[in-house]
Amino acid sequence: MLPRDRQHGRIGMARIKLAYIGGGSTRAPGTLAALIAQASNFAGSEVVLVDIDPARLELVRSLAERMAAARGADVRVRATTERRLALQDCDAVLSSFRPGGLEARHIDESVPLKYGVIGQETQGPGGFFMALRSIHVVKDIVHEMESACPRAVLFNYTNPVNIVAEAVARHSDVRVVSLCEGPIIFPRMLARAAGLDPAAIEAVMIGLNHACWSVSHRYAGGELMPLVQRIWETKQDDAALSPFNRRTLELTATMESIPASYFHFYYYRDEIVEELRSRQTSRAQEIIASAPSYWKHYTEQAESASPQLDPAQSRGGIMELELAINVMDAMFNDRGQIWPVNIPNRGGIESLPDGMVVEGPARVDRFGFSQVPQGRLPRYVAGLVEALAEYQILAAQAGWSGNRRDALRALVANPLVPSLPIADAIYDEMSRAHRAHLPERLLA
Repeated sequence: MLPRDRQHGRIGMARIKLAYIGGGSTRAPGTLAALIAQASNFAGSEVVLVDIDPARLELVRSLAERMAAARGADVRVRATTERRLALQDCDAVLSSFRPGGLEARHIDESVPLKYGVIGQETQGPGGFFMALRSIHVVKDIVHEMESACPRAVLFNYTNPVNIVAEAVARHSDVRVVSLCEGPIIFPRMLARAAGLDPAAIEAVMIGLNHACWSVSHRYAGGELMPLVQRIWETKQDDAALSPFNRRTLELTATMESIPASYFHFYYYRDEIVEELRSRQTSRAQEIIASAPSYWKHYTEQAESASPQLDPAQSRGGIMELELAINVMDAMFNDRGQIWPVNIPNRGGIESLPDGMVVEGPARVDRFGFSQVPQGRLPRYVAGLVEALAEYQILAAQAGWSGNRRDALRALVANPLVPSLPIADAIYDEMSRAHRAHLPERLLA
């Protein structure tokens, strides 16, 4: 789909209307900085920020306008708490929000640990309840899009991005693509763990979001895996090696494939449970403690004639969600570029069913997304990915229209959940804690 100006054959860059749902979050200033850095690709475009907090929404709008003016960017920024109004006649919708906020994330991270299960934002029970909360909101968003902007594309960054996209793709005619920098970042993580140059690694990763493996991997024009195996042999007894880097190196050397870092939770489950239990605070609590400094920085910069976001004082850095901006540019300006995306499988990954949302490279142009076929996952890692794929389908269905029994069956299908009694106990406690953000059908 092309935006209106391109449809009528006008020459130049795409002029679009973009609704940014979650536009009052701590990540929003960095996202708008990424858009403004590419403003020449979207000259004359309009961005409508949407959020539930009018004060923070106005701060982000003011900061964005100042950044755009200082850089001579021809991009108009508006803000509203009325989502339906923002969606009207949009070409694109960017979704990046957290139902229940970081307080809900703390519940996701802390409750499972009481039962000896990993508590995490997108994995295990925590990720499952994040999915239920997210789908509850996204379901309303896509229903509004069906009438307000039926030809728009939903660019989703709301976690867990694969399960959210799975729910939308199976139950709505709205076109959806979920995005995550993981396939770009994971090879760099390996390089740093191995003491290699991140820029010299070339890798293609496929599978599911936060559950992908490399099927092509080279370093400086040569084979990567023999090099990683030699490095692991020399480093495995090095006491200075951090637990994260140790796991990354050992898993890569053993499987001969670069893993998504989230696989640490599956292949090193017991030691990570103990690490998480030994911490004084959850990751959510750490972010909550840092949030005031982010907003202080944004407020200061919004009052500056030439705002400059400091990466150390900005949530997620200063080019947050840059992949979404790159993919929009590739689509609306017909670039024909290859980017990692999460879209329904159409033969791109032979190991996984057609129709289910998978992660892998696709060509992005004015026609949308065309998977670049990658064959099969390595057999020795495929089983876990396939189990997570079945869980993904069940979780998406439960979130969209299921009842408590459907949700419990989906939860116990997650490989991090060890038994039905534990799943049942976790479900009861977490559904009570998240009651305000779940539909009644999941509470009965």
